[in-house]
Amino acid sequence: MMHTSPFSGRTIASLALTGFLSLAIAQQGTARAQENEATAGNADSADRQRIEMIIREYLLENPEIMIEVQEALQKKQQAEIASRQQETLQSSHEQIYAAPYQIEIGSDAPDAIRIVEFFDYNCGYCKRAMDDMHRLLADDNKLRFILKEFPVLGEGSIEASRVSMAFSRVMPEKHAEFHVELLGLEGPKDGGRAMELAVSMGAEREKLVEEMDNPAIIATIQTTYEIANSLGITGTPSYIIGNEVVSGAVGYDELMQQIEATRTQ
Repeated sequence: MMHTSPFSGRTIASLALTGFLSLAIAQQGTARAQENEATAGNADSADRQRIEMIIREYLLENPEIMIEVQEALQKKQQAEIASRQQETLQSSHEQIYAAPYQIEIGSDAPDAIRIVEFFDYNCGYCKRAMDDMHRLLADDNKLRFILKEFPVLGEGSIEASRVSMAFSRVMPEKHAEFHVELLGLEGPKDGGRAMELAVSMGAEREKLVEEMDNPAIIATIQTTYEIANSLGITGTPSYIIGNEVVSGAVGYDELMQQIEATRTQ
């Protein structure tokens, strides 16, 4: 049930207009006060005090108006965020879906639904969300996950991502396997642990170290930061499914619902 105001929209608008006109008069009084500070200045101060008192008493008597204002503000902000997200999804389409270094797992079918996931190797929720990914891929053979390195949990995460991205160049055929293994490890992940895993899977340490210094790696991470910022993504995991941005480890059911909604669009 929604709590509604006892006043109509027109009444509230009229009161607001009256308040604005009164404030405008007070501001004009301020200009006159500069010419005659001794007299008009005191009058202006008294007018402002009366106006402020009227507004204060009205709001105290009708506090539900503040709820209406807050709801209107939230709707406006949500609309602005949604508009900005759609602009970014269109203008950054290539960087989102075909960026270098990202990990792709799932179907190669042209009509497969692509799910972009922003992840951090030190994100416990991402580790749990990986189970959702495997279950979705097992249940639906027309899905493809695009996993984007989004290290937001400190220097260790950045170094782990750099090793992962270097590994994608040295041993691209095992990149998906490396990702699953590294994300699944217990405890904090950093460059050292990621390097240890990479070498154990057959990568040459020297080649990895050399590739880690590739400026394109840092540039790619920076681009991901910029895209995430434009989309309003601040944490991991976060997803892009169709034209929707989904934040948080929302679970198998909600992801599947969004996937099915995208198919019907």
